[in-house]
Amino acid sequence: MNNVGLVLEGGGMRGVYTAGVLEYFMEQDLYFPYVIGVSAGACMAASYLSRQKGRNRTVNIDYVNHPNYLSVRNFIKHKQIFGMDFIFDEIPNKHVPFNYDSFYQSKEEFVVGTTDCETGEPVYFKKEDYGKDILTVIRASSSLPFIAPIIEFKGKKLLDGGISDPIPLQKAQSDGNEKNIVILTRNRGYTKKKSNMTWVVKKKYKEYPLLARVMEERYQTYNDTISYLDKEEKAGRVFVFSPSTPLEVGRIERNPIKLSKLYEQGYQDASSLSGSFLEWLKS
Repeated sequence: MNNVGLVLEGGGMRGVYTAGVLEYFMEQDLYFPYVIGVSAGACMAASYLSRQKGRNRTVNIDYVNHPNYLSVRNFIKHKQIFGMDFIFDEIPNKHVPFNYDSFYQSKEEFVVGTTDCETGEPVYFKKEDYGKDILTVIRASSSLPFIAPIIEFKGKKLLDGGISDPIPLQKAQSDGNEKNIVILTRNRGYTKKKSNMTWVVKKKYKEYPLLARVMEERYQTYNDTISYLDKEEKAGRVFVFSPSTPLEVGRIERNPIKLSKLYEQGYQDASSLSGSFLEWLKS
């Protein structure tokens, strides 16, 4: 499967849908030479590439009600809804160990998208760029505006990769992938609306006017990306997995029953589409 990429959208807790799809891929031993993700998509990709079946479910559903994972207390104490130290240090290094050896020995290229706060532009990190600091880069990609701090890495100030490139399909194509699998975390037909809170963005990020501008224009960037995705899908260059039933899970969701349902939906969607998907891969 040369020149085939796997592109993963973010979406906070909606990322458990991606986890379900990737779980099916792991069970079928389906791996692709190039994987790119932003935010939650990058998080789910890490356990997929380390070949750890079930890990995404354990981390993102079984731990969701732990007060250090996602809580108002986190925001009051640390100015972040998600406990980033807990998620990107304590869990992978103590509670649900991340298999670093398997990840770094994997042959797949893994690209993580972030947003540069000073330029507002996307910054992508490949294996040769992040080296042994994969969790730091994923943390930067997952640092949502307002509810997580800016991460400094290699001289850059970084935030959520979904701000500047929410579905990095064109990056995957520019890196030489002629066919791409895209996993979305929104229902097909979804479009973003312009925010009426631009003044809050400008006030919060007044030191980063280019970032603020990109955040204000994010709705248009997202909608343009979806339009491009639709055209590429019709042309046969893209295969899309997306939630087949209306979403009940938001970006910040703590209900394990709803999360489990979305995870299982991802798994079932991948299973249901496997025939047409494999035919597309062979074509």
